[in-house]
Amino acid sequence: QEQLVESGGGLVQPGGSLRLSCAASGSRYRVYDMSWYRQAPGKQREWIAHITSGGGTNYGDSAKGRFTISRDNAKNTVYLQMNSLKPEDTAVYYCRGSEGSWGQGTQVTVSS
Repeated sequence: QEQLVESGGGLVQPGGSLRLSCAASGSRYRVYDMSWYRQAPGKQREWIAHITSGGGTNYGDSAKGRFTISRDNAKNTVYLQMNSLKPEDTAVYYCRGSEGSWGQGTQVTVSS
């Protein structure tokens, strides 16, 4: 399995932006689809976005029009650009590889 490490979370005001990164350490990263999920306190983990090994993307309803998933295979990294953030986006954000690996998560807090 890949080892995945998320970064880029933090505190941001409503309407602001953040870019999350997920760095993969394994040698087979490029063949895997990758996804972002999030989990807010007291709620189930929610799928946010998906990118195939070839760069095709799709999004959950909460991400459409505001979030963009991308990947840089040269850097073994997948990104989640989040714009127009809302307080309800507050959660721990996780990346997941299609082979089953999960990162440890990065906290995003949207608050004034």
